[in-house]
Amino acid sequence: MKQDTIKLANLLSLETIEQGLYRGLSWDLGFRALFGGQVMGQALAAAQQTMPEARNCHSFHSYFLLPGDANLPVVYDVENVRDGRSFSTRRIKAIQNGKNIFYMTASFQHPEEGLSHQAAEMPQVPAPEGVEPDIKFYEDCYDQISERMREALSYHRPLDIRTVQPIDIANPQKCAPVRQIWMRAQEALTDSIGLQQAMLAYASDYHFLATSLQPHGISVRNRQLRMATIDHAMWFHRPFHFNEWLLYSAESPFSGGARGLVRGQFFNQKGELVASTMQEGLMRKVGD
Repeated sequence: MKQDTIKLANLLSLETIEQGLYRGLSWDLGFRALFGGQVMGQALAAAQQTMPEARNCHSFHSYFLLPGDANLPVVYDVENVRDGRSFSTRRIKAIQNGKNIFYMTASFQHPEEGLSHQAAEMPQVPAPEGVEPDIKFYEDCYDQISERMREALSYHRPLDIRTVQPIDIANPQKCAPVRQIWMRAQEALTDSIGLQQAMLAYASDYHFLATSLQPHGISVRNRQLRMATIDHAMWFHRPFHFNEWLLYSAESPFSGGARGLVRGQFFNQKGELVASTMQEGLMRKVGD
């Protein structure tokens, strides 16, 4: 597939099998299993197709049950739980090989005004223009990375991701469990709120759980490490446009019991909080 044809909007455009049943293609990002962000973004996109007009997602809660296969499509079964006067609820089941690999419950609301405040403060970080794109690391050492990762690079390019505090994944040093990442979509997007939300759900899984590794100085490439998302929740606070830079500020307040907990906040460049995330994942060392 040519680089200029690889668009995240295409990944989130699902085939309708019948009412409430959809199928999405998969991208192999070079990870051990199907990227969790893909399943979240596609599940949310599937739920959006069943929604009454002008209702947008304000939150979703999801559980990852089995590793997904990046070489296979994913089928999404959407259950209409409730359509009220202001809110709608959908339950989405992701299926591969006849097995449920993922569940999401998503809530949607008709836009309305209400009491408003923001206590969260955007961290002071360098502007995105002064931060090097993450993908440049792989492009600079192209001859040293695996063939599988070379093939996967084009699937990482639809997002421009720039980590303010880059981690040396070959030799990470122990540091505070805090990470700030600038993100935006590379392709030109429409003003669809649903598409922006599905894309941000996809992007929210990038580098997130790895924040819990930072106090331990362990590389995500460590062959003794087993990492996998257990659950992921997200709240959308206000509209945004993903062609504009968003700062993803992540921190890990706790790890233990072979699990790591991370929480994140997305800010636009005005310092407005547009979305929040929480995730718990498996972090287990095996062998000697």
